[in-house]
Amino acid sequence: MSILLNSDTKIICQGITGNQATFHIKRSINYGTKVLGGVTPGKGGGTHLGLPVFNTVKEAAQATGAKASVMYVPAPYVKSAVIEAAEAELDLVVCIADGVPLKDMLEIKSVLKGTKTKLIGPNTPGIITPNQANMGIFPENIHTKGHIGVVSRSSTLTYEAVLETSRAGEGQTTVVGLGDDVLIGMDFVDILKLFHEDKETKAIVLIGQQGGTFEEAAAEYYKSLKNPKPVIAFIAGRAIPFGYKMGYAGDVITGGRISAQDKKDVLEEAGMIIVDNINDIHLRLKEL
Repeated sequence: MSILLNSDTKIICQGITGNQATFHIKRSINYGTKVLGGVTPGKGGGTHLGLPVFNTVKEAAQATGAKASVMYVPAPYVKSAVIEAAEAELDLVVCIADGVPLKDMLEIKSVLKGTKTKLIGPNTPGIITPNQANMGIFPENIHTKGHIGVVSRSSTLTYEAVLETSRAGEGQTTVVGLGDDVLIGMDFVDILKLFHEDKETKAIVLIGQQGGTFEEAAAEYYKSLKNPKPVIAFIAGRAIPFGYKMGYAGDVITGGRISAQDKKDVLEEAGMIIVDNINDIHLRLKEL
């Protein structure tokens, strides 16, 4: 099985006629992802990549039956794009853009409350369910179908975590990049819940990083579970001196007051398996 995304998921692309969208959507289609159309205001009625283009998300959803959208739109337009997707009652939206203004994200999170629409991102590589579908910029060739769920706050280290599951002789159920920004849509708790509900996911790899309090919330949730699945966690930035000004966007919130070691400690206390080196993940997986 999988979470959030599978081969039956009907998808549209917001901003489909842009260069980046064209490149990645073409790859996704070749991978087998069910992309049924796209949205570019003012270009409705035409086609792109052999797919129909619509002026609005509502039109695209009604015509194609799509329930998810991957958006390749510039940061200043993300707010209106997400709101439009929510108004069209899509189940899932994946936002690739970085640099979305904090004010816009506050408004987005407020609008999404009470709706059925789940947001992954912004500033995310997306979500991929191996051999089924890819919404984002993940390199498809490094993923294999298996029983390990992967969720990460660090875009680049997500790829490392995937490679570690392969080194362990395992594959992935679904891989989710939460996004590197200060404010994001779905978080660790949301994804951990879904992985625990998924019968095919036997263990989870969690990649955290300096900044924010997402890992602390994940620890509290994990402690509350009666029969938790094994979670192997790695926190980026452990070797950086306490108080050092970080480049991670999320560190704006904590101002460097919460170290990577603090996060490691709270996750370990909650019962997760902690690795100090990301290259040790495969060893811990083999021990499960």
